[in-house]
Amino acid sequence: MVVIRLARGGAKKRPFFNIVATDSRNRRDGRFIERIGFYNPMASGAEVGLRITEDRLAHWQSVGAQLSPTVARLVAQNKKAAA
Repeated sequence: MVVIRLARGGAKKRPFFNIVATDSRNRRDGRFIERIGFYNPMASGAEVGLRITEDRLAHWQSVGAQLSPTVARLVAQNKKAAA
């Protein structure tokens, strides 16, 4: 099953997450199919904290990919902020 989830990057105490489409059997930071966006929880000032490519997200959901709970929350926040 394809799942859309966070893959952690960044340095110690400075997390940075890529939002990726991956097979659910792969490791968290392992191989992925496609990078859909990113989430930077440490963003401040003019830095972008969250960016999601909406058309690719819609594509993966249309072919049956499931969102992880955290990504679902981030997508909902992003839609609320855009409206």
